[in-house]
Amino acid sequence: MEGAGPPIAMTDVRHKLREIVGISKRWSDHVKVMEERKLLHALLPKSQKELPPRRMKDSYTEVILPLGTQPMLREKYLTVYNCVRFGRILEDLDSLGVLICYTHTKIDSGKMSPFSIVTALVDKIDLCKKVISPENDIKFIGHVSWVGKTSMEVKMQMCQLYDTVYHPVLNATFVMVARDPENKGPAFINPLVLESPEEEELFKQGELNKGKRIASTTASLLKMAPTAEERLAVHNMFLSTLDPRTISFQSRVLPPDSVWMEDTKLKSLHICQPEERNIFNRIFGGFLMRKAFELGWATACHFAGSRPFLVAVDDIMFQRPVEIGSLLFFASQVCFTEKNHIQVRVHSEVSVPGTKEHKTTNVFHFTFLVEKEVPAVIPKTYGDSMLYLDGQRHFMGTMHEKAGGTAIIQ
Repeated sequence: MEGAGPPIAMTDVRHKLREIVGISKRWSDHVKVMEERKLLHALLPKSQKELPPRRMKDSYTEVILPLGTQPMLREKYLTVYNCVRFGRILEDLDSLGVLICYTHTKIDSGKMSPFSIVTALVDKIDLCKKVISPENDIKFIGHVSWVGKTSMEVKMQMCQLYDTVYHPVLNATFVMVARDPENKGPAFINPLVLESPEEEELFKQGELNKGKRIASTTASLLKMAPTAEERLAVHNMFLSTLDPRTISFQSRVLPPDSVWMEDTKLKSLHICQPEERNIFNRIFGGFLMRKAFELGWATACHFAGSRPFLVAVDDIMFQRPVEIGSLLFFASQVCFTEKNHIQVRVHSEVSVPGTKEHKTTNVFHFTFLVEKEVPAVIPKTYGDSMLYLDGQRHFMGTMHEKAGGTAIIQ
């Protein structure tokens, strides 16, 4: 699939987004700019039928991260292990996903876009390389692969240059939603016209993904009891922790080669400053993902006592925006292990200074791999048991999908 123009530099992506939305670089102007965006309501379509259909290749975008040809960029992306910081890649994927959606919904008149495109969900990120080199150029490609009335699925692929050939590093699927100019209500988007059997298959996969998300939400352990098999597994784990020297449900001991789940936790706190704002003057979703990933990585590292490698990112739902000035709390813990795999859950919540009310903003799921087998994690409470089962479900889903792979039109 050919793009509308030559590849753009990753450093220009957020600059382009500011131009599309009409946002100033200065935080001091944000109130004035948002007042000006209110005038764009008149440009919003009243229905999807008013909008011209778009092709997948209309939104196809290529972006270059020139780590090899511009060494000055490396410092921002470098880890102590001399590899690329994956948290920075999450930020870049988030920005690129938004730009792709603005390309799909582009207004031909060239005016500022009346749409506010925001990330609703990171459905899946699958990696096919353990280590990303900081010394070779990286290319991102992506396009809209499915649309509803107000939401879009974006498929992206990241490749790295070796010996004049770009080799795949990861595949990502994001779900974005279109909102009105003030980000207060939904907005209709251009329908998608399909031009080949391959595109029809991608669109069909988007429909299936939507169905899976609905089914997963319906079967959530927050709404439904565990299955009979899961209940039996939890009960057997509980029985394995009873002290054989006493006849009591209260006396608990750890089985060999295991750790209590509650002892795997790490926490962090961030004060949300204007520096981390997005084009709508809220905290940038990519920043949230980077901070959650880095805490999740540290949790896996501390638990395993060795360097963990990311396998997949799964099911990050953005439940509410994070305002500038908020206190952002992250809590991370290992919730499932199998051999040398570690499933980590990171929960984030926000509080406005001066209040004691906390609201969940995101739940993140990361699957890591280490070189040696790790201890089993054992839940001590019913709540921990539900986290364990949820972690097991995410891990099994990740392993199943990695066996199948994902597609993107090139």
